[in-house]
Amino acid sequence: MKEVLVVANRTLGGAPLLAAVRERAAAGDVRFRLVVPQNNPSAGLVIYDEAVHDSAQARVDLALSLVAGEGIEATGEVGDLDPFLATMDAIATRRPDEILISTYPAASSGWLRRDLVERIRNASGLPVEHIVVDLEQDGLPFKVTLVLASRTAGGEELLERLKQKAASDEQRLFIVVVPQPDKSGSAPQLARARLATMLDRLHSDGLLGSGMIADPDPYTAAVYALDLFRVDDVVISTLPDQRSGWMRSNLIERVQHMTSVPVEHVVVDLNATPTAAPAA
Repeated sequence: MKEVLVVANRTLGGAPLLAAVRERAAAGDVRFRLVVPQNNPSAGLVIYDEAVHDSAQARVDLALSLVAGEGIEATGEVGDLDPFLATMDAIATRRPDEILISTYPAASSGWLRRDLVERIRNASGLPVEHIVVDLEQDGLPFKVTLVLASRTAGGEELLERLKQKAASDEQRLFIVVVPQPDKSGSAPQLARARLATMLDRLHSDGLLGSGMIADPDPYTAAVYALDLFRVDDVVISTLPDQRSGWMRSNLIERVQHMTSVPVEHVVVDLNATPTAAPAA
């Protein structure tokens, strides 16, 4: 069986890359291996190392879910921060027959400024196809909703709203961001439990989603996620009124001022939601 290695990060999901994968899959007797190099945020943004890895893993999870729905056989993994090393590591582990590398157009691609395609072609000796994805012009062939939630992750009101959104579009993906509740040693585990609860609920309802834990400050978490992911809208879930620290800090308004995409607020009353996510 022929194996094709796909290397992509921010352009993963772009229509030209999906078309190239579908074309090869239609020929039959082929499987795909996806490598997503980790990606640091824009200059000036400082985040947890876990968030860097989680964001790349979210891309892997969503991409594999998409192609699995079309019957395409694929596996995936998070790669090194250096896309050259990430690609060469994947080649060394299991030598593919062909490599697809997806980038932005030359004017905006850091990978092309580092001559990634030619370096991989020369170092591997394998056929390498360069696929250009212009998200600014073409966008993505599906909708993406960023969901920011912590204690209310998995709450019924939030899940019902997300199901409504999924039902209104041909295809919609959800990226769930769960800020750590504080900076204590147990905070990452609690955030991961809340994230797992949320994703389990999404998947049980047939929705496509993945996610990450993030900075304890929800505004910082939102800034990073919006820098890294191209989204169509944002849903922020909080406790009611003054019971919510996020509401007391005017989080909704601050995120609205920071982004040009629609920001929606969903209130979850944990006292009336017996299936809500675990709380501290």
